[in-house]
Amino acid sequence: MTPRERRKLRTRRHKGSKVLLGIGVMFALVAVAVLSFGIWVLNVAAEAPPIDQLRPIEKGANSVVYASDGTRLGYIQSDVLRTPIPLKTIPNEFEEATIAIEDERFYEHDGIDTAAIVRAFFENVEAGETLQGGSTITQQLVRNLYITDPEDTLERKIREAKLAEELEEEHTKKWILEEYLNTAAYGTVNGRTAIGVEAASQIFFDKPASEMKMTESALLAGLPQAPSQYNPFTDPENALRRRNSVIDAMVTEGYLSPNVGERAKAAGLGLEPGTKYTEIREPFVFDYVEQELIERYGVNTVRQGGLEVYTTIDPDLQDAAESAIAAHPVTSAANSLVATETETGEIIAMASSAAYDSSQFNLAAQGSRQPGSAFKPFVLTTAVDQGIDPDSTYYSAPSTISLDTGGGIPWTVSGGGGGSMSIRDATAQSVNTVYAQIGLDVGADNFTEMAKEMGVTSPLEPFPAYALGGTAECCTVLEMSNAFATIANGGIHHDPTGIDRVEFPDGDVDKFEGSDGERVISDGVAYEVADVMKGTLISGTAAGHGISCPAAGKTGTTEEQSDAWFVGYTPHISTAVWTGNPNARVPLPGYGADLSAPIWHDFMETAAAEPCDDFPTPSDPASLSPFYSDNATTGKGPDNYSYDDGTGTPAPTTPDTDDDTGGYDDDLYAPGAGQAPTPAPDPPDTGPPAGGGPPGGSPGQNR
Repeated sequence: MTPRERRKLRTRRHKGSKVLLGIGVMFALVAVAVLSFGIWVLNVAAEAPPIDQLRPIEKGANSVVYASDGTRLGYIQSDVLRTPIPLKTIPNEFEEATIAIEDERFYEHDGIDTAAIVRAFFENVEAGETLQGGSTITQQLVRNLYITDPEDTLERKIREAKLAEELEEEHTKKWILEEYLNTAAYGTVNGRTAIGVEAASQIFFDKPASEMKMTESALLAGLPQAPSQYNPFTDPENALRRRNSVIDAMVTEGYLSPNVGERAKAAGLGLEPGTKYTEIREPFVFDYVEQELIERYGVNTVRQGGLEVYTTIDPDLQDAAESAIAAHPVTSAANSLVATETETGEIIAMASSAAYDSSQFNLAAQGSRQPGSAFKPFVLTTAVDQGIDPDSTYYSAPSTISLDTGGGIPWTVSGGGGGSMSIRDATAQSVNTVYAQIGLDVGADNFTEMAKEMGVTSPLEPFPAYALGGTAECCTVLEMSNAFATIANGGIHHDPTGIDRVEFPDGDVDKFEGSDGERVISDGVAYEVADVMKGTLISGTAAGHGISCPAAGKTGTTEEQSDAWFVGYTPHISTAVWTGNPNARVPLPGYGADLSAPIWHDFMETAAAEPCDDFPTPSDPASLSPFYSDNATTGKGPDNYSYDDGTGTPAPTTPDTDDDTGGYDDDLYAPGAGQAPTPAPDPPDTGPPAGGGPPGGSPGQNR
């Protein structure tokens, strides 16, 4: 070998050594990088807390409301629709479709499918976009249960993978699959997102998941990867392609034969928009119950707590109430009715002639309307509670009377018939001039406080005119039904409720059963008041509207006949009926006895048929005696009376009704849908509110 050749050989060896050294350095750097990356991955994974220390995100479930017989009234509305169901009720075909398209090695891996990750990596690189994620069902469940607002970062995926392995160690594959199928998002329809297969089946096919066909299962199984992109309502063509891809995957995995797969791909989508989560029976009742629930549990629990709410509403009596209202329509007016079980305060019917689609304002529970003479029983109860005997205590009953209330300006009241009359007869005939005097004798402070204790929750002022129902913000139909129930129940008051019980997902039950109630008056006082009020139906203003069972009640008609009432009760059911225009003071074509009492009669003939017993004899009879005062004719005489003899300036009067309304402001009449209750007018600077009432005539003209 020549020297030149030896030099060339040494040069080549030297260059080769450099190349080998470079390659070695490169591999060393790669190894260091891989080792560093591995250490970093381990550190990131180590930062994730153990899964048994994590609390799953509460996905919740929609709350459902039932009538007392267990029939569904509707679901509480929420932006998220979810009803978890057990795996055994989910079709096998849906499980297979989900596994085929999401995670074909689900039953083989331990939470992470390395092969799927590698495959997804190369397919995404080749396509230049993300086509596959490589996440297993277990990893997706971890994301659903434990990661709030997941970011698309490598760190999140590493922690997710570590938690997925731990989840597999703690739970079976069946548990993981059931949880995933109940927490995956399947799309949003009309602003509500279906979480879980049951909600998805209901909104896309209007059927429970257990009834889905194979093609329907394939359609839903393909949605979680991109719910908006594959939404069959908004993009049916894309949804069809996705469904057929799921069917192909099922064939590939051996879940379907090729022939069955081809026939399935030829089928349509079979969509049927569902109404299960939006359809509501008795919407006024439903809204009232929902508000009661929110006040007790809060909005989040009510809307996503998975509550099963059993109401006190009796569907048969609800139908009877609606039928009674429909049988007695009043032109340009509405009717509402509330029936209360006297022993518990439970609302068993709440009906209205108003159309819910036109206004969601609940006339029965929200509408504050002047009660007129239907307020007089609170004055009567106060009098009897003070020991005043309604049979032996008499008052003068002139057609018009002016009374000194101590305010400097006489209070002029109309609505009598001449002569004198016992409290019992004045109640049956609803005589204003008598009740104005009784109100002054027992005290406005006392009878308004009695009304509150019996169940009236609207604001009440101690004005004399309130004795005749001339209130500013009172009362609702619900309040009147509940308050009269106190008399029917022997003097024990129960707060009203539309809920019997609430069952929670964990099995706990919150029973809304009333307490022992609060005794407001003795059973003797309640018995005496009921006995007096029987006269209204026997010989008084509502004669002819009695029912076949013992009952008591009171009519009411307000100024200008703009509100008509009948509130009556048996020992077991108290029912209030109101008739009037919801939005304005429009004169009605009749009185409470003409318009509201017939509705009460028809309803109570059904509702109060059984048991048909009389008011029980009291254990503590009322101790009563004749009452003596400057007003009562059993006392000193009518020194405070100023009679209208037809001469001089006539006393102000109102149209022929049975009530004194106290000069109620037209602008304060009806709150209207969505508004707050009517505000109370400011009291006058001097004297009580002005009185009013029907013109002179016999007591029988009063209604």
